[in-house]
Amino acid sequence: MLQYRLPESTAMNEHSNKNPKDPLEGKTLKAILTELYEHFGWEGLSRQLSINCFEDNPSINSSLKFLRKTPWARTRLEKIYLSFLQGKLAQRGASALSDSESGEKDR
Repeated sequence: MLQYRLPESTAMNEHSNKNPKDPLEGKTLKAILTELYEHFGWEGLSRQLSINCFEDNPSINSSLKFLRKTPWARTRLEKIYLSFLQGKLAQRGASALSDSESGEKDR
């Protein structure tokens, strides 16, 4: 039986065309973790995801090591990141709306 495999470049293009607006596309785990840490801090992250690497002597490197070995924790962190991005978008939308309303009042 002859099997045909798509070239990797074709397979990757198909994947990227399936969901072009995936906010995780092109983001490394390190970039996601760093952005969340800068916003929430270790204490805030540990409130949302109770894992030792966020609570006991936390660091980016130790957290990355754990998250790469633990799929459920990585998935949960990605969900936290997606919620974080949605909140940022909602704030921008509300800010733009309030700016346009204040502009109308000035007229």
